[in-house]
Parts: sequence; structure tokens; C-alpha cells
Amino acid sequence: MIEVAFYHLTKRSLEQALPLLLERSLARGWRVVVQAASAKRLEQIDDALWSYSAASFLPHSASIEGATNQPIYLTSDVDNPNGADVRFLIDGARVAPSLADPASRPRERAVILFEDAERDHAREQWKELLQSGLTLAYWQEDADGKFHKVREQKP
Repeated sequence: MIEVAFYHLTKRSLEQALPLLLERSLARGWRVVVQAASAKRLEQIDDALWSYSAASFLPHSASIEGATNQPIYLTSDVDNPNGADVRFLIDGARVAPSLADPASRPRERAVILFEDAERDHAREQWKELLQSGLTLAYWQEDADGKFHKVREQKP
């Protein structure tokens, strides 16, 4: 059963938090899809992933060509060409369409990353998913920037 995790960014920006979460996902051996609401935002994320650290590298692609071989695939659609284990949704991308389609659904987890300005949109998605029979979890950063589970809703 897929878990949907809502990660509330209160200390770090998306550009700071996403690479760290992607590194953790790759360390678990997971393949990843990052879904944004627009192609323009994906370009910004692509640039951020190339430059976030001089000491680290996150192999990724926003091109469908060769995407099956990429551990991280960037998209603004519900596609899942690399058979992702986890799907990160950013900037208001809706999770329900990717969960409804078995070809788009991640194997393990969907993660909605949101900042304070997107809190209402995240709440709407939580309410929409309550009836889905999925486990929902709300995580929030503490003063040190570590995530802690604040709430969990099981079917």
C-alpha cells in the first residue's frame, strides 16, 4: 500500500530540502520522479540539482529519451518512465491523478513538499485523499530542519 507523505517546509526552501530528500531516496535504492506544476519550474529545479553541491551529484534527466535509465526523472506530467519507487510533487502539483493511474503510481510513496504559502492547497489534497484508503502522514521541520511526523491517518 502506498503512503502519501506531506512534508511541510518551515525552515528550508524547496531548493534546499529537495536535494537532501533525493539523496536519501537514492541511498535506499529507490528510483524517483519529481513532478512540478510547470515546465518552467522544472527548469529551475534541474538547474538547482546540478549546482546544489560541489561535493555531490544527483543523476537526473528531464528528457523522456533515456528516462528509463535515470534514477531521478523530472516531469510536469503524470508519467513514470523510470518505474519510480517514490514520487515528489512540488509547487502545487496534484497527487491524485498520478495515484489513479497504475502506470504513473510510485511503488512505495508519494511525497508532497510544500511551504507555508501552499498550505491551503496541501490541505485540499489531504481532504481529497482521506477517502482513498491510503495511509497519509504529515511531517514538519523542527528548529534544526529535521522532519518529524506530526500526524498520521490510516485507512
